[in-house]
Amino acid sequence: MIYTNSDGGSRGNPGPAAIGALVRNNDSIIEMHSEKIGKATNNIAEYKALIKALELASKQTKDEVTCVLDSELVVKQLLGEYQVHNQELLKLFLQVQKLQENFKKIKYVHVSRWDKFQQIVDNLLNMEMDGRD
Repeated sequence: MIYTNSDGGSRGNPGPAAIGALVRNNDSIIEMHSEKIGKATNNIAEYKALIKALELASKQTKDEVTCVLDSELVVKQLLGEYQVHNQELLKLFLQVQKLQENFKKIKYVHVSRWDKFQQIVDNLLNMEMDGRD
């Protein structure tokens, strides 16, 4: 079973933003990614992180993937519990919908930001924003 963890953040809302994403097979990390994404809101960064995680996961499986996020808004929008009103978020939401076609089954799970894998992706994006070279 393949899992992704993703996180996006900005300093200021909007402000300088970065993403962190990882793909894992249960507890074994297969691949990690982080990058600065310019000026963005927290929610835009969360979506962009998920998009990167899905792109990475599609290199590992076409079967089932479970996407783990600490953004309740993004998870509830993807599960159809919240509507997407913001036009910029809608574009990213639709991009996620398109990427879902790469998999037989996809699940979205909301977890605490204190989840051990969420801590890893949070650290990745913060290293980017702190100017890691």
